[in-house]
Amino acid sequence: MYRDHNCGELRESDIDKSVTLSGWVQKVRDKGFVTWVDIRDRYGITQLVFDEDRTPSELIVQARDLGREYVIQITGTVIERASKNPKIPTGNIEVLVKELTVLNKSKTPPFTIENDTDGGEDLRMKYRYLDIRRNPVKNNLIFRSKVTMEVRKYLSEQDFIEVETPYLIKSTPEGARDFVVPSRMNEGQFYALPQSPQTFKQLLMVGGMDKYFQIVKCFRDEDLRADRQPEFTQIDCEMAFVEQEDILNVFEGLTKYLLKEINGIEIDTFPRITFDEAMRRFGNDKPDIRFGMEFGELNAVAQHKEFDVFNSAELVVAIAIPGAATYTRKQIDALVDWVRRPQVGAKGMVYVKCNEDGTFKSSVDKFYDQEDLAQWAAITRAQAGDLICVLSGDANTTRTQLSALRMEMAERLELRNPKEFAPLWVTDFPLLELDEETGNYHAMHHPFTSPKPGQMELLETDPGAVRANAYDLVLNGNEIGGGSIRIHDKDMQRTMFKHLGFTPEEAKAQFGFLMDAFQYGAPPHGGIAFGLDRLVSILGGQETIRDFIAFPKNNSGRDVMIDAPAPIDDGQLKELHLSLDTES
Repeated sequence: MYRDHNCGELRESDIDKSVTLSGWVQKVRDKGFVTWVDIRDRYGITQLVFDEDRTPSELIVQARDLGREYVIQITGTVIERASKNPKIPTGNIEVLVKELTVLNKSKTPPFTIENDTDGGEDLRMKYRYLDIRRNPVKNNLIFRSKVTMEVRKYLSEQDFIEVETPYLIKSTPEGARDFVVPSRMNEGQFYALPQSPQTFKQLLMVGGMDKYFQIVKCFRDEDLRADRQPEFTQIDCEMAFVEQEDILNVFEGLTKYLLKEINGIEIDTFPRITFDEAMRRFGNDKPDIRFGMEFGELNAVAQHKEFDVFNSAELVVAIAIPGAATYTRKQIDALVDWVRRPQVGAKGMVYVKCNEDGTFKSSVDKFYDQEDLAQWAAITRAQAGDLICVLSGDANTTRTQLSALRMEMAERLELRNPKEFAPLWVTDFPLLELDEETGNYHAMHHPFTSPKPGQMELLETDPGAVRANAYDLVLNGNEIGGGSIRIHDKDMQRTMFKHLGFTPEEAKAQFGFLMDAFQYGAPPHGGIAFGLDRLVSILGGQETIRDFIAFPKNNSGRDVMIDAPAPIDDGQLKELHLSLDTES
């Protein structure tokens, strides 16, 4: 037996016990007459003591030779610690070592295995197995495990059945690039890794499973960012004989349950707003509502005042930044430069200072009097001491730009408290999006999303006006889940494929298996998928999913630890009937 206690377990009640511990050497402190060694495992740290008055000399020599991250086993007696450490649970005791065995030596690690390490991100990703020993990463993975177990508990108690679906599937157009896998046994043919189990969970509803869930890996060959990985994990769910309200109630319940069990927070209400309202009020279909700065549209009060920039704009829109009227001209110019960055793309910005005495000072005083600016303040809900920032131009583009400014100022003003949680549902998304380059429509969610009841006929006359029976769950400015009521009628699905530009032959080739299944009594059904990585990171008070993934990829999609992706040898290529075009 390598241990009878872990390194975070012993307390004063264990004094005088003989114990055996195993773990890694965190630190060695040699004071000459006494040597202390901190031993660490997943559960915590225990201080070991080698005292020249009570410890054989050969054992003290052996302790002094220990290096960082050596794997050791000790046996000794628990004693009261003379200099107690209230910062750790085991800080009132230490173990007087009687036996010491080195189970494995270690090279000096490339960075310190401490909460605050000296290793940069690239180095820590290369040696991720060492990084996992650090408390911040270890605790994130334990936290993820806890969230996952609570998800399974809640859904199981709601009569959901966990069913696994295949990873080697057929490539289907679902909005992102597929990762493809060549088939050795079927020359010239390829599997695809699933972007989601969408069609399989619908088939499970046809199969009568009624309530399905799966915590499942999904794969999308997309450009990466802090909250995106090429492989990610979904809480994938589907229900039969349901309408939108049924699904919202069940998964609002899941979110409430997780917030209470994981974070100790009770939330009673989940606001609901439509997509159009979200864009009008926040310029974003996943708004963070922990703070204000809602948009105020100024067309009616800012146009036709001889200021051509506004007169020629489709939209004039503003936000009031709390307390920012004290900004200097240099600070405001820096904000103007910020919105002009290529990442935002605004041509400029108009500002209004709301002075404490009730007057206004603006960069467009030449065109607008105090009464005009007071109207702007009323529309944006600006108070004395606030700074009104105004952008104008094409409606969609301007809303996106002002949304970026709103989020940036919230960060600067520390309005996004990670310990505060503000969920909401966004509903009634457009069913279709117009590709301005091709002039064709494509599905905003996926081609199996049902239109809102009574809107199917609009597909023929005004496709862009059709609203989807779809919904997103937003938490703290992040989409944590999204889903829809599905099309379950083969004729409606055939019509949808037609409007998405599929010929009957293409639809049959891509989705014939689903259309065939719909002929055998498909029930009304719908579902939702939560991004587990993102959900866990937000519940954990962070927004970078990489910190909650055991072995993440970097921003280039590479696993620098195992050096993947990597070439394969000519023999494997030949078996797969592949050749490489090395000149392209």
